[in-house]
Amino acid sequence: MEAINPLQPNQDQVTDLAQAFLGINEPDLAIEAYKKGRKQMNGFYGFNFELAEVYAYKKDHTSMVNELLDVLQVSEAYMQQVQNALQTSFGAEADEKQNTILKNELLRRTQRFPDKTAYADLLLWRLIQQKDFEAAFVQAKALDKRRSEEGTRVMSLAETCTQSEEYDVALRCYEYVSGLGVRSFFYVEAQLKRADVLYRQKTERRVCTAADADLLKKDFEKTLADLGRSNSTVPLLKMLAHVEAFYLHNNAVSIKLLEEAIDMPQLSALMRAQCKLELGDVLLLDGQVWEASLRYSQVEKEFKHEVIGQEAKFRNARVYFYEGDFYFAQGQLDVLKGSTEKLISNDAMDLSLLITDNLAIDSNEVPLFMYSRADLLAFQNKTAEALKTLDSINILYPEHTLADEILYKRYQVFFKEGKYTEAAGYLEEIIKRYNFDVLGDDATFRLAELNDFYLGKKDKAMELYQDVLLKYPGSMFVVDARKRFRALRGDKL
Repeated sequence: MEAINPLQPNQDQVTDLAQAFLGINEPDLAIEAYKKGRKQMNGFYGFNFELAEVYAYKKDHTSMVNELLDVLQVSEAYMQQVQNALQTSFGAEADEKQNTILKNELLRRTQRFPDKTAYADLLLWRLIQQKDFEAAFVQAKALDKRRSEEGTRVMSLAETCTQSEEYDVALRCYEYVSGLGVRSFFYVEAQLKRADVLYRQKTERRVCTAADADLLKKDFEKTLADLGRSNSTVPLLKMLAHVEAFYLHNNAVSIKLLEEAIDMPQLSALMRAQCKLELGDVLLLDGQVWEASLRYSQVEKEFKHEVIGQEAKFRNARVYFYEGDFYFAQGQLDVLKGSTEKLISNDAMDLSLLITDNLAIDSNEVPLFMYSRADLLAFQNKTAEALKTLDSINILYPEHTLADEILYKRYQVFFKEGKYTEAAGYLEEIIKRYNFDVLGDDATFRLAELNDFYLGKKDKAMELYQDVLLKYPGSMFVVDARKRFRALRGDKL
């Protein structure tokens, strides 16, 4: 105390003394020094952040929280610093007790200081940090109403929920904003994004049933009737076309919708190109292979040096692969190997490697031609024909180098059909027989996903994600495998 008593109203002197006390492991004396300094500074500087650090060191979370929240009474401009301090001290791994302390104090101050917006904002921020999206929605909606924000904050929360695959809450956010009425600034955007989230909810990590597809169709048509068909609603028109073709098998209806979208006046060149790619896919699905190629070529020519042009080039190369023109396809794929878009580059390398591996053995192109036909049939949802063709390769060319690719294609076919147990069996066979071949990491990661999201076998999934990390450290799946492994282990991400 002898060192503390003579402290002058000097910020550096107070800080140096407090740090000296911390250096000899005397946090209580450091606190006394900061408090004496606060008194001496007479409101000029309160040492809130410094005190919060010492309280965090002592695990006195209540005092730490109060120091940080007190500083917002001085100025809301400190919000980012307070958030950073809370993130450092609590992070995402704060225990229930710590979270309760912070939440309760924020609620108390929100009620005590209703005009102090910072506390309500900070509470919403923390709820989002903790991924408590249900509570965050309630808070965001309350703030939106209180401050007449016309949905701004709720739209932002909806985006966060969508990124976190919390589709139920995202839908509620967009429905709330849509409910504000047609005069709302975000009305059209909320309606379009709500439709997109509904589509994701019904198609991602699950089989989209006929009932799901019918629900999507009716919802999209109702939304289009409400908003009208214009260049701003073309993304919804494109989604409806996709549902018609790939889930309801109404190819002619889909083609008509996409042609309507492409002919829309004042449509951006990029959106028109996206519709042309979708039209190419539907034409391919419908068996109009070279019409599909024409649409891909148009996009490739118009966007030669852009990502969408590279995607079009890849899809066109795939058409030539389907048609058995392997060398031309490979020439196109080799150009794409250097693409800056990693997914396109990887897809191009995979297909190019498939061609190289299976033409290098001998000059017999028949097995690869049969495989490419099976691949096209699978894309066209002609499942029985695709499987029959794959069977024929195994019978006519036993022990061919395509054996692992055939197993993987069977997995894809059965997965698409929602037959997850059968799909898993083919992946297990690849892992058993071709573990260190080119598809080893693909099979291991996809089997992990099957167990994780579809079969409900979380322990098995965890083992497989770990296998990806340990056995295939150079795999493109390492980042996603590590993320899911940590999530299943219980780490707070």
